[in-house]
Amino acid sequence: MENRIIRVGLIGAGANTRLRHIPGLREQEGVEIVAVANRSRASGEAIASEYEIPTVYDNWLDMMEADDIDAICVGTWPNMHNTLVLAALENNKHVLTEARMAMNAQEAQEMLDASRQFPHLITQIVPAPQTLQVDQTVQDLIASEELGRLLALRLRVCDYHGRADRSDTFMNTEGPLHWRQNRLLSGYNIMGMGIWYEAIMRYVGPATKVMAMTHVFTNQRKDDDGIMRGVTIPDHVNVLCEFAAGVQADLSWSTITGMQTGSELWIFGSEGTIRLEGPPFDKVWIGKPGDTEFKEHPIADDKRGKWDVEKDFINSIRGTKPVTHTPFDVGVQYMEFTEAVTRSAQSGQTVYLPL
Repeated sequence: MENRIIRVGLIGAGANTRLRHIPGLREQEGVEIVAVANRSRASGEAIASEYEIPTVYDNWLDMMEADDIDAICVGTWPNMHNTLVLAALENNKHVLTEARMAMNAQEAQEMLDASRQFPHLITQIVPAPQTLQVDQTVQDLIASEELGRLLALRLRVCDYHGRADRSDTFMNTEGPLHWRQNRLLSGYNIMGMGIWYEAIMRYVGPATKVMAMTHVFTNQRKDDDGIMRGVTIPDHVNVLCEFAAGVQADLSWSTITGMQTGSELWIFGSEGTIRLEGPPFDKVWIGKPGDTEFKEHPIADDKRGKWDVEKDFINSIRGTKPVTHTPFDVGVQYMEFTEAVTRSAQSGQTVYLPL
């Protein structure tokens, strides 16, 4: 498939598909978006009209079985990811699936196992995007032992949950039920926890044990039909965990931390501390013993990462590079972490990883 046209079908056309994947795929030479299937025929036709996609499918299964489609881009909620990925592979199609990978660790493992049965097909998860610009620089600083021995890590995330006004971070009790707050659509995923854990793993590897406390402060919200529904996905999470590298971490995600805007990640070493803040996470701040304030560490142009998801997917299909952001085995790791957080919070016990 190195030189011929790669024909892509879209299943689900949410915000990320419209803002990222459609333009990103169209920037690639020799790629055509040839079909779309959305939640309804009408919404599929609206997307097809707006983005000049020639074919609309009423049923995603018909798209899977079409001989004139080489790859599938899954842009649905997590509740469909496992089903759609397995179907794509069984129908000999490459697949790029939106984060979060799945509803739970078992589904994620099934997806990984299936991908290994079709090694000629490319499987990729949309990566955690927050720290792409600084990842290589932070990794280099750690590898060069600029921080000395790694000791601890602290993360504070103010999760906006799709709010239009991101300056208002106080608890919102009147907002409608978002899909991220719906257990039937999100499973064990909580806010942006899994993708943040993916970013952290780029620096310190996977965790080995997790202790968590969570709370649901707003336990009812109205759905799209105005019906009040119960909410069981937490809007505030505190996690203590230990990583294989010996690093201890204090992590929190919240939608109720009024006056906190943005997020911060601190990496503490015996000889230095790194601080990242955003969005955007586009600078690396470092402090050394004797410093009274942080100094900006320069990021070389060739070290500054960027969003190349669609380019990476197509290049992997053409055989010019392997998938790095993000392969399914990494997705399994972050789904195990998200499930471990819920298990620990429910049981009051430490949960050990891998599950």
